[in-house]
Amino acid sequence: MKDQAKIIAALLVGAAAGAALGLLLAPEKGGELRDDIADYINDLVDTAKNKAQSTANDIKDYSANAVDKVKSKFNGTVSDLYDYKDDALEAAKSKAKDAADRVKDLGDDAKSKVKGAANDWNNSVQNA
Repeated sequence: MKDQAKIIAALLVGAAAGAALGLLLAPEKGGELRDDIADYINDLVDTAKNKAQSTANDIKDYSANAVDKVKSKFNGTVSDLYDYKDDALEAAKSKAKDAADRVKDLGDDAKSKVKGAANDWNNSVQNA
């Protein structure tokens, strides 16, 4: 970008110098020549100002678009993280519930076995 700016500046300076030299060598009166040079330089300055303003607007638009893209991606990423968090939380709750159900089933089986063993003992004691 800096190289382009240097080239454009060099072209503008070269064009101005060439035009000024051409005007100086032209067979006109001094006052008319000065007016022509002043007009030409004013046109160059206006063109340079317009180009600078256009470039500044382009940079401003580009930076605004870049910021909007970054915000959009960031918001999307945050939203995705919340979704992943919710999914992970639901999966953890489901696994915890499954584990609790298995523990309850194992506890019920153990109670049943203990009760059966106690009944068997009780029957063997009563029959003896």
